[in-house]
Amino acid sequence: MSRDVETPADPGIRIRTEVRASEAPRAAASTAITLQGVNFSYGPNQVLHDVSLDVDEKRVTAFIGPSGCGKSTLLRCLNRMNDLIESARLAGSVRVKGQDIYAPGTDVIAVRRRIGMVFQKSNPFPKSIFDNVVYGLRISGVHDRPTLEAAVEKSLTLAALWDEVKDRLHQSALSLSGGQQQRLCIARAIAVEPEILLMDEPCSALDPIATLKIEELIYSLKERYTIVIVTHNLQQAARVSDKTAFFWLGRLVEYGPTVDLFTNPKEKLTEDYITGRFG
Repeated sequence: MSRDVETPADPGIRIRTEVRASEAPRAAASTAITLQGVNFSYGPNQVLHDVSLDVDEKRVTAFIGPSGCGKSTLLRCLNRMNDLIESARLAGSVRVKGQDIYAPGTDVIAVRRRIGMVFQKSNPFPKSIFDNVVYGLRISGVHDRPTLEAAVEKSLTLAALWDEVKDRLHQSALSLSGGQQQRLCIARAIAVEPEILLMDEPCSALDPIATLKIEELIYSLKERYTIVIVTHNLQQAARVSDKTAFFWLGRLVEYGPTVDLFTNPKEKLTEDYITGRFG
């Protein structure tokens, strides 16, 4: 079922959240990612300032904040995607299960295999649905046909896409709808069996029905994966995440359980943002 909760600053503004009556209480989460004093710059332009937070394992963590606040940059720091930008500089510590992923000698390819990413715009390759899903496995040296076929069925099933495409696996991925393409990209990301999934506004280009399917998928995948999602949609953050981090001008303003942040924010700036006074 669902319920409406009112924000403290303005009782006329409601955030609709989902309450799943069948969900049993979950054990306390361990920590999957630890950030300590992260500062990040593109050349002389500092984008992140002294960000420290812990991301819970097998939970959904949402990053929210106005455009340009650094949330997508921080997301890309978590699997070293920013390394592809020559002027990018990071100071501080990013640890995944205790391992400093920026330590000298770190295998960046291995990091990105452990930490998959789904981008704002679906980006299937101009290949078949099958070849899209197994792309990462083949790069990793897996070529055994039965293994690849099993991985395709498993990944597409987890991505809630198998029943829709199982009879056309060798058709072009570009023939799928936008929402199906995004779920295919999720299947491609999880085919290599990562520990963590990063999602950068995965629903921003989708219609409401496709968005609902992605949100339901996110909810189901957290049983297997740690998920970090960047979203501009406050209602989406309220629906899908366990914890929410609010950023403003490259700084972490507030971080905590999603229900607490939306119904009883500790910082006035957070309250002003979630009630629509700026953003």
